[in-house]
Amino acid sequence: MHDGSRPTGPQQGIALRGLFVLAVLAFVKLAQPLLAPVLFALVLAVVLAPAVQSLRRRGVPEYVGAGLVVGALLASVLPLAAALAEPAAAWWQRAPEVLAELAVRLQRLRAAIPGLDTAGGGPGPIAEHLATEGMALTGLVLGRSLAFALSAAATVILLYFLLAGEHWLLPRAVQALPRPRQRALVLAGALAAQRDIGRFLSSLAMINAGVALAVGLGLHLAGLPNPLMWGVVSGVLNFIPYLGPVAIVGLLGVAGLLAFPTGWMPLLPPALFLAVHAVEANFIAPWFVGRRLVLSPVSVFLSVMLWGWLWGIAGALVAVPVLIGLRAVCRRTPRLRWLGVLLDGRRGTAPSLRTLLAARPRAPGDG
Repeated sequence: MHDGSRPTGPQQGIALRGLFVLAVLAFVKLAQPLLAPVLFALVLAVVLAPAVQSLRRRGVPEYVGAGLVVGALLASVLPLAAALAEPAAAWWQRAPEVLAELAVRLQRLRAAIPGLDTAGGGPGPIAEHLATEGMALTGLVLGRSLAFALSAAATVILLYFLLAGEHWLLPRAVQALPRPRQRALVLAGALAAQRDIGRFLSSLAMINAGVALAVGLGLHLAGLPNPLMWGVVSGVLNFIPYLGPVAIVGLLGVAGLLAFPTGWMPLLPPALFLAVHAVEANFIAPWFVGRRLVLSPVSVFLSVMLWGWLWGIAGALVAVPVLIGLRAVCRRTPRLRWLGVLLDGRRGTAPSLRTLLAARPRAPGDG
């Protein structure tokens, strides 16, 4: 018998689970410099493992095949990064000036609309504040650039080791489990997650490469400076569902406002991206990705918000692959199958409310 002031056994269990979840979230957020390279390396290893397996079937040793695959990845990424470094640095050097000019134009726009102008709301203080913050912002970016370089190097090294030991790493990890049925379930879930994540990311990479090419070509024809940089930015941010396209529209709107000061031309860069995104989202992506990899829109949005809050843009980029892997594991775990149903976005995977009401036991007073 308890006095009612202390929580009961089930209440204690719920409280402990809640505290455990909060502790895990805090650890993931604080340990981003350690965990982010590991997670990115795992995601890349899932995508690139079939290439190493194909080389192994042709007699190429794994450590050689892993080196060839990683080298090919670097050979495709580094020249593009070098080509984008100069325009990106030029935009960054102009950042305080650009923001101040944008504040001036927004202030003029507000003054041109009746009822929105306020006395004493000139752009001078905003421009001065942005100019004084320029040095601090530059120092912050330099520090972040060094941290990014170290994380990128750690990701590449870990990716090589994962690809070189891909064929025995997972079996050895599963072998540590005590029961055969548990080993079979975990192995099946891990292989399904690897297959689904690989198919999703490879399809999405091809789609976003096309988006980057189409946006860059359209912006080049429109006369926007540095169209290659904006095309690549559009392709990378398009990996982030919902929030990525919104960010691209905002960035291209600012670039258009600065490049085309008058008329309707400032609306052209975001309009070009919206046209490309409409075709990609409604026709190309459903055909490439397929119905089997469709996720619940609510779960995707919540996952992007959660990982974006934890790790920023890096977390938002891995939000959907993590969700696909979680769904694959939940489908093959009896205790988590309900969560897999919630994450699935295909129609017909869950019963309708009418079916559930028809199947419920009738009470004695029901007609």
